[in-house]
Amino acid sequence: MNEPNQVMLKDDVLVGADLDAWLAHGGGEGLARALQAPDAVMAEIERADLRGMGGAGFATHRKWAPVAAAPRGDKWVICNGNEDEPGTFKDRFLLEHTPHQVVEGALIAAVATRANHVVLYVNPHQPRALAAAREAVRQWRGHAHFASIEALLGGALSLSVVESSGLYIGGEETAVIATVEGGFPFPRRKPPFPAEHGVHGAPTVVNNTETLAHLPGILRHGAEWYRGLGLGHASGTKLYSLSGDVLRPGLYELPMGTPLEELVFVHGRGMLQGKEFKAVFTGGPSNTLLTRGDLDVPLDFDSVRDRRSRLGTGAMIVVSEGTSIVRKVAEYVNFFAQGSCGQCPPCKGGTFQLARVLNRIDTGRGVRSDLASLANLCRLLPGSGRCGLIDGAATVVESSLHHFMHEYEALLMG
Repeated sequence: MNEPNQVMLKDDVLVGADLDAWLAHGGGEGLARALQAPDAVMAEIERADLRGMGGAGFATHRKWAPVAAAPRGDKWVICNGNEDEPGTFKDRFLLEHTPHQVVEGALIAAVATRANHVVLYVNPHQPRALAAAREAVRQWRGHAHFASIEALLGGALSLSVVESSGLYIGGEETAVIATVEGGFPFPRRKPPFPAEHGVHGAPTVVNNTETLAHLPGILRHGAEWYRGLGLGHASGTKLYSLSGDVLRPGLYELPMGTPLEELVFVHGRGMLQGKEFKAVFTGGPSNTLLTRGDLDVPLDFDSVRDRRSRLGTGAMIVVSEGTSIVRKVAEYVNFFAQGSCGQCPPCKGGTFQLARVLNRIDTGRGVRSDLASLANLCRLLPGSGRCGLIDGAATVVESSLHHFMHEYEALLMG
């Protein structure tokens, strides 16, 4: 994030994440500038071309605009830190190691949209992140900037931490809203979108943790500075969660637009000894696979989409030759089947059926008609659920069939 990191962990207790240390290293300047010219914040974010870092890369200012335009009254900003997808571990790092940056970003979003409720929504399975968020919120409530925001709003500002359900589906934005309201994390169909009808019917912005963490730097240094951090047409930086069959897995903050090959072979130090690159699951396990011919792709939202995949959260799960794609896909579809909330029968039944056929093929009991069944399910299921879970499950299966049909065929009986 190119902002100061003041966190140290000792005996699982956060001991160095004090607000004074953050402010002493330039923290708070972005929020101060937002308070000086609140009506200019949206335009600055638009000039920076900040995109949502939790999924499709939707323009942040466009997501905020309907909430900012809504009449004064209850409005909500929610920092979505649920993060429960395989291969993604960036948001918990930000909450653990630089929570004041995240809170400052959420408060900047509140200034821009005139929201009087700010919520950090954190997965309880990540106790360090949860503890850091609570402590940061406690400290910010007593800061002078907090009072300045209340003066801008003309009323009280609530700043709180809400534990998510800990379920995968609990990270979908309408499920986030349901949980904040005190209900079960059931996604709902859109429209209406959260910006129009969110928490208790009020206009609501749901932003990913990483998205909000970019805001202090943009407001402090300016849009041109932020755009200059990216490569090519891309703006800013991105956190890439690199895992799988690489020598040095980890979390890397790199310019947006860094080539996939550089991430894997320079920062990740290449493949495990004796292994060769085969494919990568981008943005977690719910997108189209990229293969050896895609190593040159710049890792930004538009370039990855041009390869018929999605950058998503920036998770990169690398698979080597010798690793069964069928088994990996079966594992991920099992995850989706277990994560389905059960509201939509096509999703619950469809993910179960996909997992059932994949497991049968993976264990050597599959027949050729199973391949046709998988292809038909991938054609029929997308769009049948209230959220994108079933779409993601079908996408990864369809992609694996396209690129690695020979692996499926080699496992069939007879």
